[in-house]
Amino acid sequence: MFKDLIGKQSSKVKNVVERGAVKKFVEAIGDLHPIYFDEDTGRLSRYKNNLAPPTPTFPRVLDYGVIEGFHLPDKGLIHGEESYHYERPLMVGEEVYCYSIVKKYSEKKGSFGEMGFLVLESFGEDLDGNTIFSSISTIVISEAVKRGMEK
Repeated sequence: MFKDLIGKQSSKVKNVVERGAVKKFVEAIGDLHPIYFDEDTGRLSRYKNNLAPPTPTFPRVLDYGVIEGFHLPDKGLIHGEESYHYERPLMVGEEVYCYSIVKKYSEKKGSFGEMGFLVLESFGEDLDGNTIFSSISTIVISEAVKRGMEK
């Protein structure tokens, strides 16, 4: 089903780590350390800037573009394993170029029928093309959802 998309990549999308988005995020997770939103604290830190929280999920607010021909339904998918790796912190105000790649797809029979396992790898890079962070996500597609997609 998705095997022909393996290796396809979205075009890189420029994102800006916005101060307002960072503030809303840290308020939502209850981590109000001033390094995230207080400009004086950021300026006086070793990074000379405010940081986005180093939580694994903050990069989910960024835009990773569209992989041509790749479409998933809005309902019925199962969130599988997910991992993130940071090379360095994200800075408030910096431009980050994000994209995703379809890494692999496999199917396995189980007690709920034939399930699909789709692996996406996503990246955030700085202006020079250096990786800031990466993530690997597995999406589980049930047999019922797969049948609905084939129609």
